[in-house]
Amino acid sequence: MNVVILAAGRGTRMRSGLPKVLHPIGGMPMLARVLETAQSLGPEKIIVVVGHGADQVRSAMQELPDFTESIPIDWVIQDPPQGTGHAVAQALPKLTPQSAALILYGDVPLIGSETLRRLLETAEKTRCLTVLTATLDSPFGYGRVVRDSRQHIQRIVEEKDADASIRSIREINTGFMAAPAADLARWVSALDNHNAQNEFYLTDIIAKSVAEGKAVHALQCDRVEDILGVNGQEDRARIERAYQRGIAQQLMSAGVRLQDPERIDVLGKLECASDVSISVGCVFEGQVHIEAGAVIGPHCVIRNSRIGQKAVIEAFSHIDGASIGPQSVIGPYARLRPGTELAEGVHIGNFVEVKNSVLGPRSKANHLSYLGDASIGSRVNVGAGTITCNYDGAEKHRTVIEDDVFIGSDTQLVAPVTVGRGATLGAGTTLTQDAPEDALTLSRAQQVTIKKYRRPQKKEH
Repeated sequence: MNVVILAAGRGTRMRSGLPKVLHPIGGMPMLARVLETAQSLGPEKIIVVVGHGADQVRSAMQELPDFTESIPIDWVIQDPPQGTGHAVAQALPKLTPQSAALILYGDVPLIGSETLRRLLETAEKTRCLTVLTATLDSPFGYGRVVRDSRQHIQRIVEEKDADASIRSIREINTGFMAAPAADLARWVSALDNHNAQNEFYLTDIIAKSVAEGKAVHALQCDRVEDILGVNGQEDRARIERAYQRGIAQQLMSAGVRLQDPERIDVLGKLECASDVSISVGCVFEGQVHIEAGAVIGPHCVIRNSRIGQKAVIEAFSHIDGASIGPQSVIGPYARLRPGTELAEGVHIGNFVEVKNSVLGPRSKANHLSYLGDASIGSRVNVGAGTITCNYDGAEKHRTVIEDDVFIGSDTQLVAPVTVGRGATLGAGTTLTQDAPEDALTLSRAQQVTIKKYRRPQKKEH
């Protein structure tokens, strides 16, 4: 089976310099979603017809972290664009003629693999052209499916070429179709552009099949989301929300408690165990895994991270490239950056930033601190206003804080430096040398009181 994906449209109504098929849905370019679906069908080859921004489109696909060419992908150019029939004509030399051919669209990103499998099964069983149709209450803009008195499909008429009686038809052509590749090649080669748009319509192959005495089969689409295409930013936003509703439904079916399924955005892949609770306004990017019983508070952004069992992420926390241990409490307003690894029961509080650091079990940094490039042991208490001074202007250096250390507020640890097990650092200390274990270390200027001090006064003008 061959898959042909039409992705050459300029997308002028997007009002963007980005090729239309690269606009994202669910954090992934539309074309990447269609390619992923196509690959799931196990075709012999995939042919992608590109035009405007062809090099940019191809590079964008190859740069995706999950992109694979395990199934060969042939990239062909349509230039200039002259309609869908002309686009398919560019792919004809790449088709395996003994196989079926499936036509997909790079700007219709939610088409489901199950729908396509049923379309293919019908085409392969009947050895005939099979089109995916749908019945819409408001079919404006779509080509209409014209049937005869016996309900056999005769042709498809595009909106701009339709009269009033044809526009009253509610059954529409979705554009998706499957056919024997040899038949498809013959029909496409015979297309003309005698129509309102002076384009070569792929849909005209229906009439050519009928003229040869070959039946045309229709498969009704069960889900309207499958066929939604993007022409402008309003369409993209509507399809984005349809995609997010589908993800929300999947999460709830798996036992996730969503406070409001209309207010979640998954821009990647989110895996949740049972009894996870997610509040409103949360955004999940990249690969995120949340273990059983975890609670995600409102308006959190979590990217490429793992959240442990029964961990609590309080409101407005940003987590990127972090691993959070079970029963840890993060936030509110915390920021965890890449390389953060938190063990069980760690507390990271409001306005604390952690980067490339490891914190052992039950360690705490509850207020207004920065921990960068640090190795922190178990049961460590980091006081408010503490920072690790890890950057000397040229290189990063590591701070080591061993188990059971107490660090007083407003402390600066100038790396590289080690704080020994059980040590205490007094508030306001600037530590530039290692602090020995089980001892108090502090650096503090002598306190002075000036009794006759007078504050400056503003001069009267």
